[in-house]
Amino acid sequence: MGAYIVRRLLLIIPTLLGIMLINFALVQFVPGGPVEQAIARIQGGGDVFEGFAGAGNDAGNSELPSNDSQYVGARGLPPEFIEELEKEFGFDKPPVERFLNMIWNYSRFDFGESYFRSISVIDLIKEKLPVSITLGLWSTLIAYLVSIPLGIRKAVKDGSSFDTWTSGAIIAAYAIPGFLFAILLLVLFAGGSYWQIFPLRGLTSDNFDQLSPLGKVADYFWHIALPVLASTISAFATLTLLTKNSFLDEIKKQYVITARAKGLSERKVLYGHVFRNAMLIVIAGFPAVFIGVFFGGSLIIETIFSLDGLGRLGFEAAVARDYPIVFGTLFIFGLIGLLVGIISDLMYVLVDPRIDFERREG
Repeated sequence: MGAYIVRRLLLIIPTLLGIMLINFALVQFVPGGPVEQAIARIQGGGDVFEGFAGAGNDAGNSELPSNDSQYVGARGLPPEFIEELEKEFGFDKPPVERFLNMIWNYSRFDFGESYFRSISVIDLIKEKLPVSITLGLWSTLIAYLVSIPLGIRKAVKDGSSFDTWTSGAIIAAYAIPGFLFAILLLVLFAGGSYWQIFPLRGLTSDNFDQLSPLGKVADYFWHIALPVLASTISAFATLTLLTKNSFLDEIKKQYVITARAKGLSERKVLYGHVFRNAMLIVIAGFPAVFIGVFFGGSLIIETIFSLDGLGRLGFEAAVARDYPIVFGTLFIFGLIGLLVGIISDLMYVLVDPRIDFERREG
């Protein structure tokens, strides 16, 4: 197993390098880069893309000084100033040199500072992590705590009325868009047209520091109840049906029939023999599920509930062309995702020691 882990760790290097190279190459063709964003802010144009929409009209305006600048919004600004902006953002160097410098810095975990926020990328990520960890961790835990017992019960009661109506309920929940369910929760329970039970925004109250330890815990769960429920609602279907199908496959196998023939109780057969084999794929996939919830699908939930997490950070950085944040978070999350893949394999071995990845590769 040690050799397998070493090979997987070494494979991270070319994989991560490929991810960064592809995204860096794509960014070179995207209009409205950091220099144009800075120019738009200096000139008071709220959005750089307004310059593209009005480029045709500006081109026919003889009052604007003409220059050879590639930046649409740069008309009227001194060329020396544009060159200074390019140098500040590092665009005075060729793309290959910029990419190699970026990879060298990232290999030392030096992600630089945001172009427009005057804060390091690492500090910015640390600032936003509590929201994303809250949504990812609690959503995953609740999904597992509900889906596993429900899936086992559905497998045992396969074909019954309980199995039928629970399947309909979880499929209906899966079909409801997360943002629509979030809005419904706000309308019903957060000061919409009905009840003011939960707070409308934030992760904690303004007086959080003044509360007792128990009060802080209660305030925290009071704030996260609605966003966690909104982000979890669609996760029940996949895990529940996966658990049910895994148990049904195991229940039909010969060793289960033999255990029953020996007079073992149904509970002992189910939890003493079937459970470990059936739950292999479900439990071992926990790290990947958590990372999936942690990284994806949080932007809309964070926006609706006014939570400042990594989802909004990534979206705002992409819109503003804040490349240190874009590439820094891409590198960090890509590295975490690849490491989680290794952890998932280790979870398989931990749940079932009979699995040997080295022998399978050989």
